[in-house]
Amino acid sequence: MKKYVFKRILQAIPMLFVISIISFALMNLAPGNPAHAFITPKMSAAQVTRIKESLGLNDPIPIRYVKWLKNSMQGNLGFSYITHEPVIKEIAARLPTTLGLMGVTMLISVIISIPLGMISALKKNRKTDNIITGISYVGISIPSFWFAMLIVILFSSKLKILPASGMRSIGVDSTWDLIKHSIMPCTVLCFPNVAVLTRYIRSSALDQLNEDYVITALSKGLSTRAVLYRHVLKNSILPLITILGMSLPELVSGAFITETIFGWPGMGRFGVEAIFNRDYPVIMAITMISSSLLILGNLISDILYGIVDPRIRVVDK
Repeated sequence: MKKYVFKRILQAIPMLFVISIISFALMNLAPGNPAHAFITPKMSAAQVTRIKESLGLNDPIPIRYVKWLKNSMQGNLGFSYITHEPVIKEIAARLPTTLGLMGVTMLISVIISIPLGMISALKKNRKTDNIITGISYVGISIPSFWFAMLIVILFSSKLKILPASGMRSIGVDSTWDLIKHSIMPCTVLCFPNVAVLTRYIRSSALDQLNEDYVITALSKGLSTRAVLYRHVLKNSILPLITILGMSLPELVSGAFITETIFGWPGMGRFGVEAIFNRDYPVIMAITMISSSLLILGNLISDILYGIVDPRIRVVDK
């Protein structure tokens, strides 16, 4: 297992290298220039040149990339063009809030989707199954930004029972206040995630119900519910591990939209602000950190797959 993990980490290095090249090229080839935010009509050509030089924008793109790569490998992600603070400090202050939001979302999604998927499989083609399936299709299809604005209007503007934005109320430092602020962002991230996981669990459970071991257990007198939760459940959640790893990109991209709409002070909102401000060092740092999290999530999924099912073991080669 150790050799396998080490091999996967080595494989991730060239992948991150390619991602960095593509991201850096697209960012610098896009229309606009970060220096425009600091240039006024009354500035002379010499002043404009000095501004570009201070931002490191006078060098050709390949040279700028090499400089960025060299500094990044030394742990120096540069300084934000807007806040003038070290990028790593800015991200360190926001990363825990995003990871916390994503972690809670993932946990709630798993807790809700497993029973829903199993119930849907047990009640196949019945009213309960049709209701769960219908809600799942809505969750898969509904745009996150539209759903977010809808619940803000309903629960904040109309009913006035939940705060519309932010992570905490001014002057309030309580757990309940944090929970109230996180309900709507978590709901927006959970809804499509639960819908997808529920469908996968239902499909997997239905496949397992047709296996010989289920027929044998039923013939021995075990109830359908007992077979479902003692035997089918364990085999049905195996694909869930892989799906959770695959769902990380959606959570990361969803965090950009959700955090922006709800004013959640995390990496997603920070990244959107950096894009609009053309804050190149911040954009690159968030891109690479997000890519690393996705690769790490897939690696953890592979490891957990082998731990949960003893029949599946990673062979060290």
